[in-house]
Amino acid sequence: MTMSNIDLNCLQTFSATLKLMGNQFELTAVHESLETCKLAVENAILEVRRIETLLTTFSEDSITALINKNAGIQPIQVPDEVFHLIERCQRISSLTQGAFDITYGSVDKKYWNFDTKMTQLPNAKLAKKAVKMVDYRNIVIDHNNKTVFLKNQGMRIGFGGIGKGYAAEMAKKVMINKGAESGVVNAAGDLTAWGNQINGRPWTIGIADPNHKRDLFSQFEISNKSVATSGDYEKYVIIDGKRYSHTIDPVSGMPSQGLKSVTIICGNAELADALTTPVIVMGKDAGLHMINQLYAVEAIIIDENDKIYYSKNIKLK
Repeated sequence: MTMSNIDLNCLQTFSATLKLMGNQFELTAVHESLETCKLAVENAILEVRRIETLLTTFSEDSITALINKNAGIQPIQVPDEVFHLIERCQRISSLTQGAFDITYGSVDKKYWNFDTKMTQLPNAKLAKKAVKMVDYRNIVIDHNNKTVFLKNQGMRIGFGGIGKGYAAEMAKKVMINKGAESGVVNAAGDLTAWGNQINGRPWTIGIADPNHKRDLFSQFEISNKSVATSGDYEKYVIIDGKRYSHTIDPVSGMPSQGLKSVTIICGNAELADALTTPVIVMGKDAGLHMINQLYAVEAIIIDENDKIYYSKNIKLK
């Protein structure tokens, strides 16, 4: 973990960068008191670790593992926090017509490896078979008893499509409660920022160039906003001259194509995180149409030909 602090115009800033939830997190707090900044960041780190322990699929003791173990067997009572998170996931699944689906953990991955050995696509029947257990409608939630039940044995849920955004949002709340007047939580590209930098300017956010991930193709300023970007820069294959993303359509089982990068900008990091993948799956036209129906949600899309598209209300300098 690396840390730094700066003193300017009576404001202090304190940052920590460390690995959480298998990704690099960077947390920055701004306040007149350096101790307040440190306290805010330290408590936010504890909060992210708590969420990781709660939701991880890499531990037999997590609530996610317990739900998965009992798929097709019995409902599992879950904490209110997890119950409401799954409720929100179900609403996003319905909104995106299944393009977002936390039962993606049920995918049979033997058909996909997205490395140099992958030289052909599986046929449509095999692809469909690979995702036969993926269906958010087979998650049964009981509001009275706060239970979650996966209807079919072999089903698995996972929060990889929303977990980092949820953790960023919760970390922000902790930091604000601990006194951080301004700050940023960057969860490996799922980012939320509030207030201003110590120079009084809004936070400057950069969007990675999908062809050169260490370079930026655009920068803009935000305050009290969240940004999430998803792309195929690291995992994709080219078969018969066509580029296929590692993002699998949970309905057809086939890899997505046509888009290199999707950035979502809205007021909530969890929602921003959850909407990036479904837009990739839905494609430019359907994805933009959906985003344009949502209040205070915007998108920047880069297609396979490096053409950039914006949702209708976006304003970039």
